[in-house]
Amino acid sequence: MTRRLPVVPREPVELAEVDPVDATVPGAPPWPHAPTVEWQVCGHCNYDCSYCIQAKVHRVGYPEPAQLDLALRALAALPGTWEIKMTGGEPFSSRAFLERIVPGLMASSHRISVLTNLSAPTKQLQRFAALTRGRLGIVSASLHREFTEVAPFLARLQALRDAVDPGTRIVVNSVLVPDELEAIAIAKRSVEAAGFRFFPQLMKVKHGVFDYSPTQWDRVREIVGDLDEATIDRTANMAPSYRGRLCWTGVRYFVLLQTGDAWSCRSARRYDVGYLGNVYAGTFALREAPARCRFPLCPCTVPANRGMIEGVRAHLDGGAP
Repeated sequence: MTRRLPVVPREPVELAEVDPVDATVPGAPPWPHAPTVEWQVCGHCNYDCSYCIQAKVHRVGYPEPAQLDLALRALAALPGTWEIKMTGGEPFSSRAFLERIVPGLMASSHRISVLTNLSAPTKQLQRFAALTRGRLGIVSASLHREFTEVAPFLARLQALRDAVDPGTRIVVNSVLVPDELEAIAIAKRSVEAAGFRFFPQLMKVKHGVFDYSPTQWDRVREIVGDLDEATIDRTANMAPSYRGRLCWTGVRYFVLLQTGDAWSCRSARRYDVGYLGNVYAGTFALREAPARCRFPLCPCTVPANRGMIEGVRAHLDGGAP
């Protein structure tokens, strides 16, 4: 039976008053970076985690075949080579994932990565590995102990590791659920003993990070290590703030939903700013210049790790999820 966590009430957060666009710094970031799309290929998820920050009303839906064609066409038209990070929902829950989406991306020039709860049967994971041969960069596997045990999860992950190219990076991420911290620490040891990187994530609630008790923070430190170092090195998702810094999301990074809507980043979507148009309607367009961050926190490590944020070193070769 799924246990529901209490939601900590928080006051609404106002956006920072900063210049929304800095047209004096056009084009791509003047440092190493990796242009990236986080494509939510479907809304449906076969799990219903008690700590999922995505509202259940949005965890539905699969694009129609004609819509998938339009999305694939829009992605193929992106200038240069991008990383297309496929997310959901759960990507493998869509029959079109292996039948249409992955082959369609393989017909483009882009690199491929995936975020999955790894619930797919081993044969499907092996088929995915075969389809993406030579182009799969990162697999970010989410360990959700509400729906799976560590041993079968690692068995599927080991089978996937045996099937993908040797250079593919595999990371296990797990949300630091307050009442499960001791079990998560045990899971971390098992994951690392199997030779995988473990990437802990502070649990997010509607307007920020869960308000851990002092005792819970002690256990978080046992898993994460030094919190300041983890924030700087991004060895865990600490949801830092980048307010006021130039950010190239919307220029060299964006989020594409199963509805066809594109947003400059996840926070922009949450606050209903940074809309880039709809790929199904043909209105999608990237911004031409970076914007200064207006948000109280960055809930996702991908923009920082791919080099989108002023003053934050990219993690382009360290297995960052």
